[in-house]
Amino acid sequence: MTDKLIIFDTTLRDGEQSPGASMTKDEKLRIARLLERLKVDVIEAGFAASSNGDFECIRSIAGAVKDSTICSLSRANDRDIARSAEALAGANSARIHVFLATSPLHMEKKLRMTPDQVFEQAVSSIRFARNLCGDIEFSAEDGYRSDPDFLCRVFEAVIKEGATTINVPDTVGYAIPELYGDFIKNLRERIPNSDKAIWSVHCHNDLGMAVANSLAGVKIGGARQVECTINGLGERAGNCSLEEVVMAIKTRKDYFGLDVNIDTQHIVAASRMVSQTTGFVVQPNKAVVGANAFAHASGIHQDGVLKARDTYEIMRAEDVGWAANKIVLGKLSGRNAFKQRLQELGVQMESEGEINAAFTRFKELADRKSDIFDEDILALVSDEHAGAQKDSFGFVSLSQHSETGERPHAKVVFTAEGKEVQGESDGNGPVDASLKAIESHVNSGAEMVLYSVNAISGSTESQGEVTVRLQSNGRVVNGVGADPDIVVASAKAYLSALNKLQSKSERVAAQG
Repeated sequence: MTDKLIIFDTTLRDGEQSPGASMTKDEKLRIARLLERLKVDVIEAGFAASSNGDFECIRSIAGAVKDSTICSLSRANDRDIARSAEALAGANSARIHVFLATSPLHMEKKLRMTPDQVFEQAVSSIRFARNLCGDIEFSAEDGYRSDPDFLCRVFEAVIKEGATTINVPDTVGYAIPELYGDFIKNLRERIPNSDKAIWSVHCHNDLGMAVANSLAGVKIGGARQVECTINGLGERAGNCSLEEVVMAIKTRKDYFGLDVNIDTQHIVAASRMVSQTTGFVVQPNKAVVGANAFAHASGIHQDGVLKARDTYEIMRAEDVGWAANKIVLGKLSGRNAFKQRLQELGVQMESEGEINAAFTRFKELADRKSDIFDEDILALVSDEHAGAQKDSFGFVSLSQHSETGERPHAKVVFTAEGKEVQGESDGNGPVDASLKAIESHVNSGAEMVLYSVNAISGSTESQGEVTVRLQSNGRVVNGVGADPDIVVASAKAYLSALNKLQSKSERVAAQG
């Protein structure tokens, strides 16, 4: 007999709390649709009360995604909970996720509340939420560093009030696997009505143990929901990685004895989309989704794999979607083939006009490079969506001159509030000159805290994908740009980041 493990994806909420990883409504919707194809059980789409933008994202996802439960995070107050319920009104299946800190440190220093006040607020918030939604999750923020006696008291009460899922987060990544598993096991054994709720784990990766802690919470503690993100995206060192947990459960079913709903063949596509949308590059040696995850450099390994794959491979690359990493399109490919590939990659476009515009860009790219990879298509679509936004700035053209022994010079033409403008500058290199040329007109004063270049596919003909992270007045944003010309990609990324700095959307930071 096997149990089912619920996969709760919080890429669009907790993952978005990574510095600069904020996403537009269209980007979130695109990722949510791919998570639905991945057959994620619960998609935490955002924090409805944090901003009008997040509210609209949740409402849009709730209306579009039908096969996954859509969840909104809420603080333990009536206003947040009501706002979540409103955003989730159109969902086929909805969940409200209420969180409240329970550790002595958080209660005293952050909430400035007594344990009795926290207890009463937890109970009253669940009592209010259960009348608005039938599926209620309660999270004890910083749960692992909380007093077990107090946690037992709170969890027993909120289950009695109607909480259907109980989450025990390791909010700061402090846990050790065996200790964390025992911690949850002891709570479940001590609480009389613990069997009336599903138990969940939410682990951060500060000590590099988020996946191990989550799996210990499942195996030792008896949790049946894991909260995770694509690529382990998240603030600080990130969250538990969805792809690692899922493949651990599937590969070692002999040990865990659990099933998951996940259609693993979409894992690589989801990883690529999240990486290219947020600008957070996946390290080559990342488990499951890294470029080297199924590469064998050692002659002994190569020989073994050729003779029998299971000598060195415990998973098949094609089972997680690597088989799709083939050259599939080129200069002679037609519109229908392009449209079909978009569908296979999990990309849905709203109108034929959007598809036509993307296909035009595809043809332009095919004229510049002979082979078009899946990564190229995703970058192209991301660029197309970015261009469709009502942005302050848009790239038009660039010319630059660089020669050994001479200082590089660049001229960039771009749109500012719909009008074409031009900037010129010298620089230490062609990229530096180009970005200074833009800044000479914009005068944003923003500090660049990251500049990163990644080859989308593995050849000199590849598109370069550039991430620029800017910081200004306490805000941190990422801009991403892709082009076969790395200087052009850099200019696009810089303009993308400036557009995000111009955005007025603010959000309230949440933990979980």
